[in-house]
Parts: sequence; structure tokens; C-alpha cells
Amino acid sequence: MGIRYLLGRLAVMIPVFFLVVTGVFFMIRFAPGGPFDSEKKVPPQIMKNLEKKYHLDEPLLYQYGRYLKDLARLDLGPSFKHANRTVNEIIGEAFPVSVELGLLALVWALIIGIGAGGLAAIKPNSFWFDYLPMSISIMGICLPTFVIGPLLVLVFGLWFELLPVAGWNSWEDRILPSATLGFAYAAFIARLTRGGLMEIRSMDFVRTARAKGLSEPQILVRHMLRGGMLPVVSFLGPALAGLISGSLVTEMIFNIPGLGRFFIQSALNRDYTVVMGTSLLYFSLIFACNFLVDIAYAVLDPRVRYE
Repeated sequence: MGIRYLLGRLAVMIPVFFLVVTGVFFMIRFAPGGPFDSEKKVPPQIMKNLEKKYHLDEPLLYQYGRYLKDLARLDLGPSFKHANRTVNEIIGEAFPVSVELGLLALVWALIIGIGAGGLAAIKPNSFWFDYLPMSISIMGICLPTFVIGPLLVLVFGLWFELLPVAGWNSWEDRILPSATLGFAYAAFIARLTRGGLMEIRSMDFVRTARAKGLSEPQILVRHMLRGGMLPVVSFLGPALAGLISGSLVTEMIFNIPGLGRFFIQSALNRDYTVVMGTSLLYFSLIFACNFLVDIAYAVLDPRVRYE
């Protein structure tokens, strides 16, 4: 991993990050409504004081410049809807919950996906090990989270009463939401694992290992997994970012106090600073995850070198 590559990635990120800041700032400001619009009409003097407090009475370009200045100090500003709370405090409280949910979902996805894909590669074209798991994976790709979540709640929460259906207090609370979020990603990983392993399966070094008398599971673990997992590794960057940033539906279904709920509420309430803060955090997360994938790719494939 060369220093030139690191500097090149940073040089790409800075202008893109600036474009994201600019785009989100002006789009949310031009959207209909405002942070203090409500069914109850606010008296003009109170509205004037609120706008002055949050600098909304200034010209839009002044507000933009002020935001960039605060952002340079990593100050994301106060929330307009959550009294006496800053965006930094909201993110610091809710983001770890979303990260934990995303990582648990990733564990589910990797265990189920790699397991199903590996079995399909060992026993290709068989009903129980290949056709059936791959058919289920197609269902996982097609069914959205807002369908899978209620189904799991109905079966394991209401019918069999095995698991709680809401909350985030004990380890039991984490099973259904993480399984819901990870199911679709497990389906993608299963198909990518099968495809990558089937490509490796026909190579000379695998045939040599088979000629030496190694069993198919031994060949899979010792020789095929490292090269066959490259498609999965490429997928893990956007997948991890998607699991963390895309957990908002799951958080709403299972009443989880993650960042996704704040993002939805802030967008509906026109809480400008919270929308900005969460959007920039998600962008940085996607960039970081893709960067980690590049590193993992170079570790797994010796042919890849970044100068």
C-alpha cells in the first residue's frame, strides 16, 4: 500500500466531500417548509428571535460560509428540533447503536452467505446444496426489509414467543433486527461466494490438490477460499456502509434508538443541521469502507499492488 495511493485517494475525497456538503446544504434549504413550521402558528416576534438565534435571518451564502467554518472545527451545530442538544451529541449517542446493529447483521450475512455459497460450490448442481440455497437467496434479494422484519416478528415474536419484538436492552433484542437487516446481504454474499469459488474450482492448483487426495472441504478451506472470496470482499465495502446507513427501516420496525430514526425525523422536520451531519457521516463511512476493501483486496490477492 503505497503513499502515493493514499494521497491520491485523499485528493479525490476532498473535492467530492465539498460537493456533498454544498449539495446537501442547498437542497435542504430550498426544500418546502422550515424547521419551525408547525400546526400551531408561532408569533412573529418569537419566530424572528428563533431565526436570529440560529442565524437563519442571514443571507443564504452567509449561512453556508458559517457552516463551512464550523465544520472545519468538526462542529456540526445545534439541533433545531432537539432542545439544548448539538448534532455532535446526537450522533455520538445514536451512531454506536447503528454500528452495532450493522456489524451484527454483517456477521449473520457472512455466516449464512459464505456457508450457503461454499456448500453450493462443493456440491454444484445438486438440489439440497445448490439449487435450494440459491433459490432461497433469490427470495432474500427480492424481499425488502419491511417485509422480512414483520414476518420474523410474527413467527418468532408472536406465534412462538421466543424473542422480543422491540427494544435494544438485552442480547435477545438484537437477534431479530440483525437477522432482518442481514438476510438480504446474506443472499448476495451466497451468490457471490458460489460464483467466486466455482471460478477457482476449475484452476490447475485446485485440480492438483484434488489429485493428491484431499477432500472437497479441505480443498475449499485451504486452497479455494482465499481467491474465491475476492468478489465478496469487493462487495463488503458498500455492504457494510449500507448496513449501517441503511438500517433506518429496521430501526423503525424494532424501535431501535439508532441514527436512522434521527435521520428520518430530521428530514421530515427540516432539522437542517441533523440532516447535514448524518449525510456527511454516511458519506465518510462509505469512503472509509471502500478504502478498507482496497486494503483487504491487496492482502488477499498478491497480484494487486497499490503504488
